[in-house]
Amino acid sequence: MGVSAIKSLREKTGAGIMDCKAALQSSDGDIAKAIDFLRKKGLATATKKSGRATNEGRIGSYIHFGGKIGVLVEVNCETDFVARNPEFQDLVKNLSMQVAGANPSPRYVCKEDVPEDVIIHEREIYKAQAMESKKPEAVIEKIAEGKIKKFIQSVCLMEQPYLKDPDLTIADLVAQTIAKVGENIQIRRFVRYQLGESET
Repeated sequence: MGVSAIKSLREKTGAGIMDCKAALQSSDGDIAKAIDFLRKKGLATATKKSGRATNEGRIGSYIHFGGKIGVLVEVNCETDFVARNPEFQDLVKNLSMQVAGANPSPRYVCKEDVPEDVIIHEREIYKAQAMESKKPEAVIEKIAEGKIKKFIQSVCLMEQPYLKDPDLTIADLVAQTIAKVGENIQIRRFVRYQLGESET
């Protein structure tokens, strides 16, 4: 594979030279396929590391819109060495900006955090809306499930499209960073304040 293709892929993904070379070889030089290859590899790497303890990390902050929106986010990793790594610190910063800028703003880190009673409540609303269309029960169920998936995507940080690259989810972004730094990374918690907004 040509040096320019490897360089281009590296700039787009941040992956190592050997990984870029392997990705290009496996995709016959097709950059788009090579990016998919690296994303899948990053996700596989992240899955393998997901059970490891994360006791270090950083709390990031971001103030937006002339001091009208403020965010704090805690992101954990395995060692203080990685916590000082520029890749990790960029992730923390980008996550802070995601929470500030996402509309609707996320309320939970991942879908497992959404309380079951919230899901039941939303499903009942979506089913009631779908019943207005007088469609068969099976179709109503499908419509409600589709809307639940969209609801989860909108309220869970890990499920949201990344604002800087909507082809990626935040889960993809975290997986890519795990592949780059070689450690497990967990978003532990976040809080978003908007001036004049009442707490729910």
